[in-house]
Amino acid sequence: MTIEVGQKLPDVPLTIGTADGPKPTTSGEYFAGKKVALFAVPGAFTPTCSARHLPSYVDKAAELKAKGIDEIACVSVNDPFVMAAWGERDGSQDVTMLADGNGQFAEAVGLEMDGSKFGMGKRSQRYSMIVNDGTVEQLNVEGPGEYRASSAEHMLEQL
Repeated sequence: MTIEVGQKLPDVPLTIGTADGPKPTTSGEYFAGKKVALFAVPGAFTPTCSARHLPSYVDKAAELKAKGIDEIACVSVNDPFVMAAWGERDGSQDVTMLADGNGQFAEAVGLEMDGSKFGMGKRSQRYSMIVNDGTVEQLNVEGPGEYRASSAEHMLEQL
């Protein structure tokens, strides 16, 4: 069942991909006490994710923060080393790269997808959400192959 607006995020393991190496955390710990603009992508370095999705949040980071967002995070079913490398190449200090290496977060929020026909296995759907102290305030899930509702531009319209 897909998580809904007003619900608390489930507490599952995540890892922050940093230049200094993986930093283990949990969703409960990471989202506590702050307002986070979270966006999820099917995979680091994939075409839409690298050309449009991550860049939209990098470009709009200051505007999001000016509207009350404390932190911006990107989550993907990739390992923390891949997420750190992607963040170094295409991200910025304004975007935290969260690795959901085993897909536990995607599954727990009910937003997993099967990318097996593309050789990707189980992944996350493309979506965005505003999470305030662990509670979902906005949720924007894309249809298959779409990219609009989860963009930083759309999120700015919601704030």
